[in-house]
Amino acid sequence: MDTDEFRQRGHALIDRIADYWDGIEDRPVRSKVRPGDIIAALPAEAPERPEGFDRILADFDSILDPGLTNWAHPRFFAYFPANISPPAVLGEVLAAGLGQQAMLWETSPAANELEAVTMAWLGKAIGLPEGFEGTIQDSASTATLCALLAAREKALGWTGNTEGLAARQPLMVYASAEAHSSIDKAGRIAGFGDAGLRHVPTDANFRMMPDALEAMIKEDKAAGRLPAAIVASIGATGIGAVDPVREIAAVAARHGVYLHVDAAWAGSALVCPEFQHLADGVEGADSLVFNPHKWMGVNFDCSAHFVKDPQILRKALSILPAYLVSEGSGAGPEYRDWTIPLGRRFRALKLWFALRNIGLEAIRGMIRNHVAWAEEFEGLVTGEPDYALAAPRSLALVVFRFAPAGVDGDALDALNDRLIATVNETGFTYLTRTLVKGRVAVRLSIGNLMTERRHVLEAWDHIREVARGLSGNDD
Repeated sequence: MDTDEFRQRGHALIDRIADYWDGIEDRPVRSKVRPGDIIAALPAEAPERPEGFDRILADFDSILDPGLTNWAHPRFFAYFPANISPPAVLGEVLAAGLGQQAMLWETSPAANELEAVTMAWLGKAIGLPEGFEGTIQDSASTATLCALLAAREKALGWTGNTEGLAARQPLMVYASAEAHSSIDKAGRIAGFGDAGLRHVPTDANFRMMPDALEAMIKEDKAAGRLPAAIVASIGATGIGAVDPVREIAAVAARHGVYLHVDAAWAGSALVCPEFQHLADGVEGADSLVFNPHKWMGVNFDCSAHFVKDPQILRKALSILPAYLVSEGSGAGPEYRDWTIPLGRRFRALKLWFALRNIGLEAIRGMIRNHVAWAEEFEGLVTGEPDYALAAPRSLALVVFRFAPAGVDGDALDALNDRLIATVNETGFTYLTRTLVKGRVAVRLSIGNLMTERRHVLEAWDHIREVARGLSGNDD
């Protein structure tokens, strides 16, 4: 493909994407293909000779397009959103075309310094105290892994990397039972193991209990174990639980334990002053992560990782072979020392495009609308005799059950699982499940840029219609 054809095809692809957005409401939210359909429809080997672009697009339309789950759909209420916006997509296209490998300041001064600027913008926008510095990771999972590696090295006096973990006293991480599974995975990768992760009991509002945390830390110290890290959640995935960061930070400070705050979803809401109380006490944390790709209009992947002392992260992750020493070394933050991969994408460009072209005022308005519609949905749930909240609403996340009279226990779990599966099979909307105190519940998470109030109400009507069919009540 030469540049003339590239120009033509590029214009056509932008038109195709715009048409996709314009017509997305007519598509099923979740793909209806069966497992293995796409593999069976594709050749087993790559072509030896070039194929025409029209043929490639035709195969995309017939084979891949039906296998898309449409995350940008306005009735996508599953998981948390992975959002897109026109300016962010154009920023992504430009970054891809420029081909920057931003591993060093010298390999892309623009990528390096724009990242520093946009992260400072985000820190101020969410009310983060002075003194935090940030970098862009691919996901909150990576940020949490980096935090646990930093915590491990700090606890071991910077000897874990050099001497290994064999014959060490057991290292401990603490998080609530509501915390995201990425903490379990990071604990495994960082060498803590499943045995090194303790789940702290929660209160009636599913918040980590600081007194129980302190008791666990004292117990581990007395048993010869080494407390290294605490992970507090602001908007945990299952039900949106928000831990008391100030009280947890006080426990961390008393015992010299690294505190990481996982605000992957709810952190975006901190751009609204009325929601900043959720992060009360964050000045006592060592690091925090939130995902602009969830609720700020930046397309996946873009995760904002802030640290109070970058030196702790750099000492845990930095390796400087001779071939990476350059004239630009020391000119600015070398973000390769803040994360796992050496190679780094120019993610700051799409963030910069989105923040400038959308603006914080519009982002606040979107988030406030989503929270207001979730509050309205909450009222609809509590106003129906056959439905009940399973947990308190958290911002734009509502967790509920279909709970007709006379159905409880395992039968009620099975009924709610059937409700979720049947709703999702229709393709009209998309929900996910969670467990609340061991029992199945339905999650409805509002967060898509294209979502309007009517889509939330349409989803509620559809849920009730499906539920009537499952219960045999057509009245």
